[in-house]
Amino acid sequence: MDNDAIADLFSGLGRVTIRRMFGGKGIYHEGQIVALEVGGDILLKADAVSAPDFAAAGSSQWVYEGHIRKGPVAMPYWSIPDSALDDPEEMTHWTRNAYEAALRSRKSGKK
Repeated sequence: MDNDAIADLFSGLGRVTIRRMFGGKGIYHEGQIVALEVGGDILLKADAVSAPDFAAAGSSQWVYEGHIRKGPVAMPYWSIPDSALDDPEEMTHWTRNAYEAALRSRKSGKK
């Protein structure tokens, strides 16, 4: 997905910056990573508070096969619910959830 399409997808949240990372892209809002682009898919950040909402909406968690630690590794990123892709208001809801998860993650990391 090109950067303009990503920025458009996140327009309800506000300005995002996009940086290349690990063969994909990191998507940031106000200095917080809120999403990743991996293999053409956008994955939104979640945490223990918001992950159940993503699961209930039919999203799937990003899991990859670990090389150092053998076996599946679950990451705190979830697919965008299908219903949000064609609904800018709903997309804004999910991107705000991702930003709030990023803020909570940052606060818990400072302890």
